[in-house]
Amino acid sequence: MSETNCTHDCSSCGENCSSRKNNPADFLEKPNPLSKIRHVIGVVSGKGGVGKSLVTSMLASTMNRRGFHTGILDADITGPSIPKVFGLHGKVQGNDKGIQPAKSKGGVDVISVNLLLDDENTPVVWRGPIVANIVKQFWTDVIWDDVDYLFVDMPPGTGDVPLTVFQSIPVDGIVIVTSPQELVSMIVAKAVNMAKMMNIPILGIVENMSYVKCPDCGREIKVFGESHLEETAEKYGLKILGRIPLDPKVAQKCDAGCAEDVEAPWMNPAADAVAALPVKSK
Repeated sequence: MSETNCTHDCSSCGENCSSRKNNPADFLEKPNPLSKIRHVIGVVSGKGGVGKSLVTSMLASTMNRRGFHTGILDADITGPSIPKVFGLHGKVQGNDKGIQPAKSKGGVDVISVNLLLDDENTPVVWRGPIVANIVKQFWTDVIWDDVDYLFVDMPPGTGDVPLTVFQSIPVDGIVIVTSPQELVSMIVAKAVNMAKMMNIPILGIVENMSYVKCPDCGREIKVFGESHLEETAEKYGLKILGRIPLDPKVAQKCDAGCAEDVEAPWMNPAADAVAALPVKSK
């Protein structure tokens, strides 16, 4: 990138020009002055369709049931799904002090682009820098009041938005979501390598769509074949945080906006990893 064309917004640029700052902390944006946030956890994957939003929703709900105040920053600007699974509709409110996130029936704070649009079915057709700036504003303009764990639902891949989140927000760790298919190694590799480049700790890996449990005999049926999770986790030195089954009842509850009603014991190891982060003051 030519420095004559520089936008001076390093947070959404991957180039290594001479005027780029060297300290990663230089890119961090300050949260809203009224925000109090103890931990920020990213939920990521190297590709789409593996269940990041499901894992984000279940983690936030599980930690909420454990007595922590949780929030979700929906950074998947062009494909937001978090409001729907929590049954949230309509526009959030704000004033000169900031934007108040929506609150689920269980008390999870949520911000998403769908909660800013006049019609939630309107497509978001914006270029990368605009999308990245919206994500930053979800951090700087939203009042995250006394939040113990803020989960960031990332879009797939390693583009503008993940880069913006990792550079602009003090992420304490990430959970990588994957699936049993054989291309899992490539999916995980992309997420792991980006996290290492950005010096972001990896809490572990969650496999979604691992199996279907037979309603008659209880046998676990591997719909997508045998899992490659163990060998992938060993290859990259990752901790396995759980396997999520394919369960129509979970899909039905999420479609109905009742994600918080899902009993999700398979999320407990991932929640334990999040809870084990060193205690920080807000």
